Amino acid sequence: MRRIDEHKINPTNDLINIHVVDEPGAGGANHEYQLEFPNKQYDTRISFQNGPIPEHGVNGVTQEILLTIVIDRLRSFQAGPFACRENAIALTKCEEARMWLESRTRARMRRGVEGTMQK
Repeated sequence: MRRIDEHKINPTNDLINIHVVDEPGAGGANHEYQLEFPNKQYDTRISFQNGPIPEHGVNGVTQEILLTIVIDRLRSFQAGPFACRENAIALTKCEEARMWLESRTRARMRRGVEGTMQK
């Protein structure tokens, strides 16, 4: 199990541990992450899609799903009393990141390789 500490910059994040709990898959990325909270009853596991959907079905989330959640949260902050320049920039960068991932997917669909292990 590998631990990630890049998020530790404030008292809340300092108390939450992130562990990578599986080995990298065929594409070189891991699929299973464990969030460990100070109160163990709230531990959360995040599972990413592992393998092509035609072969393995939908078995986890995608980067686009997590970015969409973060985008919604940042938009909500921007519509409320905590709007700020930093949130606006973070929102723009998250939207841009999702756009590039979606662009990759559309290109794979045009080439007829989406849902396969082909490049």
